[in-house]
Amino acid sequence: MLTDVAVVVAEPVPAFELGVTSEIFGLTPAGSGLPRYEYAVCAQRCEPMRTSSGFTIVPSHDLRRLDSADLIIVTGASPMVEPPGEQLTAALHRAAGRGATVAALCTGAFPVAATGLLDGRRATTHWSSAAELARRFPAVTVDPDPIYIVDGPVATSAGSSAAIDLCLHLIRREFGAAVANRVAREMVVPPHRSGGQAQFARTPVPATHAGPGLAELLDWAVEHLAEDLSVEALAGRAAMSARTFIRHFTAATGTTPASWVRDQRIRRAEELLERDGATVASVARRSGFGSPDTLRRHFGGPRGVTPETHREAFRPIP
Repeated sequence: MLTDVAVVVAEPVPAFELGVTSEIFGLTPAGSGLPRYEYAVCAQRCEPMRTSSGFTIVPSHDLRRLDSADLIIVTGASPMVEPPGEQLTAALHRAAGRGATVAALCTGAFPVAATGLLDGRRATTHWSSAAELARRFPAVTVDPDPIYIVDGPVATSAGSSAAIDLCLHLIRREFGAAVANRVAREMVVPPHRSGGQAQFARTPVPATHAGPGLAELLDWAVEHLAEDLSVEALAGRAAMSARTFIRHFTAATGTTPASWVRDQRIRRAEELLERDGATVASVARRSGFGSPDTLRRHFGGPRGVTPETHREAFRPIP
């Protein structure tokens, strides 16, 4: 049973993530009928620590407290903290070995990965740090899209609010959906969110080494996404054969013309869905997808949600 939770912090302590875990596991309302936990905030030393928001906290326990925990949560930090010491590394390995869960919130994936516990496992972190996590720890299969991943005894989550999603999932896994839903209701948050990080991350346009001619063509295409942007049409505007254009375009942008156009159309659809009340059919037409079915097919793959769900999530507040 999940009855004992320990949170490991390092300076600068992420105030939001610590607040989330304290709210969920450390402040069960009296008489609520919800599970109650032994809860502790742990660090290498029990001394004042600066948080990311400027105030200080004092951990209640040192790392010896981890040996009794059913769930050990490792918070991240920005900038990311130094690799974990031998004591924390050993404690996390012991915990995983005896069946406890080790959960990393946001960039907490970095110190957990440094212990080797994520080797050969899937993991996620904040989308902006995913490439760095993959670079530093090639033995880890980093997936930048999921809001959280549980792989064996180790769990990882995306940034900030994804800590709520992971904690609710761990409660749901242990106590069932009804209990997790009640906890979510107490916090006034959805018990489960659809989609992944892609719907929140803005994917940058690939760096281009194009000459002025191709750069002008790309600028024109972005302003005319509802028109014919086939390879043949673009090649004709560039005064090249289709084969030469594809080779030149791919060398300059790092992607194919079809992929580039699709990504630009998805971004335009996002903008239209977020800023006005146009119908999905209108958004599909104005972004160049033509029909709602085509928009849904292309939008759902990379974003993980339907256009309707994306619009609802980012609907302007009246």
